[in-house]
Formats: sequence, structure tokens, C-alpha cells
Amino acid sequence: MEGIAAGAKQDVISIIALNVRTEIAYGLFDDGCTALAWQSTENSRLAQNWDWSTPQKANLLALRIKRSNKNHVITMITEAGIIGKIGLNSAGVGVCLNAIKAHGISYTRMPVHLALRVALECNGRDEFQAIVAKEGVAAASHILIADALSGGLGIETSAKDIQYIVQGMKDEVLGRTPLDGIVTHTNHYLVPHRDIAEILDLPDSIMRFQRVGKLVEMAKAEGREPEMGMIERILKDEHGWPASINREETNGCRSETLFSVVMDLKRRKAIVKLGRPSHPEEVLELDPMAGIGDA
Repeated sequence: MEGIAAGAKQDVISIIALNVRTEIAYGLFDDGCTALAWQSTENSRLAQNWDWSTPQKANLLALRIKRSNKNHVITMITEAGIIGKIGLNSAGVGVCLNAIKAHGISYTRMPVHLALRVALECNGRDEFQAIVAKEGVAAASHILIADALSGGLGIETSAKDIQYIVQGMKDEVLGRTPLDGIVTHTNHYLVPHRDIAEILDLPDSIMRFQRVGKLVEMAKAEGREPEMGMIERILKDEHGWPASINREETNGCRSETLFSVVMDLKRRKAIVKLGRPSHPEEVLELDPMAGIGDA
């Protein structure tokens, strides 16, 4: 953060403020995102539509980070000034984020966006889970982390506790058929949190959660592998438009899908579509393995 401040000729406190904006706003943002992790015998995928107000699209950056003393590369899509966001690393670890509206902040736990950076510094899902269990996260969010070997783990955070969404969680918890190898999430808590009052500002979050589960369940029933193209089609879904998985800022909907990402964690690559995935403005590849070992 000090380096970003120096390069941008800004006071470091301004960069810190960007990186703790979730905590400053007490988790009260209006973005609505849909994320899923899907592991099978052959594949480990992680994907998300990231939705927010359309002017924020101009502030998106694709970053590649390699420390000179470590053969560990991070690639991610983030916003200018923010050091941790959505992406994958050369160890095959990927991370996504769902905003959740709930009051409360802890001044002794990791800020949400710094936790995302920590996830991308890790060599496996379980390593990050251990860090979160010890350090906690300062505000409301859902962090979906996955790796090539273990698949996905949902980590619901609040200022007071951590709850986990595991693959194949029981029907009575999620209110739908359990899906082995799969974790999905939108913008509301799926399990109770201690003394936390959630604000369900986006009723469509429940609809999107049920919809993404149904689409995945249909694909599994057909015996289909989680191929990149099939997951991209899920992210294009417009059921319930404009507040759909593939979101559009119109007719009272306050946010839009600004980018979608589908990660292949075994191959350590990701495809990013800037804009709504049904009408991409640009397509790029995140490849943390490119150039590793070069002089």
C-alpha cells in the first residue's frame, strides 16, 4: 500500500481507506455477485460474476504480482489501489468474493480485502482456512476459496464469527438438494451468525442462489463435467432479468455485471470477460504460470 501511494503520489492513508472500504461502510454496499466452485474427478473450477455500479468498470485492473524472492505469482482482477481481490495464483489457489450487508466491525481482525490478498499468498485452501480461523475477518462478507486438489470452501465472515459452507452441505441448511463437490453463494448469509443483524437489501440474492444451484444440478444430472464453456453459460443466465445472475443496471436494478471470471485451477488459468458475459467488451486470460522459471 505504501508503494501504491508513492507511485500514485497519494497519501498512504487514502490507499489504506480504499483497502478497508468494506469495514468503513460496515458491509453496506449495493453490489450483487454470484459465485460457484465445482470440483470433479477431472476438474476444479472456480467462477464468479462481479456486479457493481457501472462507472466502477473504468477502475478495474488486471494485475500480475511476482515477488523477487519467491517463485509465487498472483494474478487478479481488482480495482485501482486495492491490493487483494478476485483471482488465482501459481499454486492453483483461487478466490472470489460476495458482498453481504450486515452491521458490525472488528478492529482486531483482518479487513476483507486484505484477507483476499492473504488467500492469494497461500499455497492451498487449508492454509488460508487456518489463518482465517486464527485471525478472523473484520466485517461481513463471503470468501469462496478453492484449490486444484480440495475444491471449494465457502467462508462466511462477520465481525464476530466465521461460518463455513462446505461441499455437499445438507438440504436443511441451504434449502435445496445438496450438491456434492459444489459450493455456490450470492449476497446473503446461508447459515446463522452470532448476534449479527443481516440486512437483506437484495431479495434477488435468494433467487440467484436457487437459480445457480438449479443450473448446476441439471448439469450434474446429465453427467456433465464442469467444463469452462458450460460454466460460462451459467454465468450468462438471465432468468429473473435484470436482477439475474447476468445482471443489468436498468429498470430499478442498481448494479450490473462488470466482469465474469472462470478459473481452471488444475491448469492454473482463468478467462475473464469484461462487461456482461453475454455481451463482453474484452476477453483476457490470467496465467500465473507464464514466465515462471525464466531468467
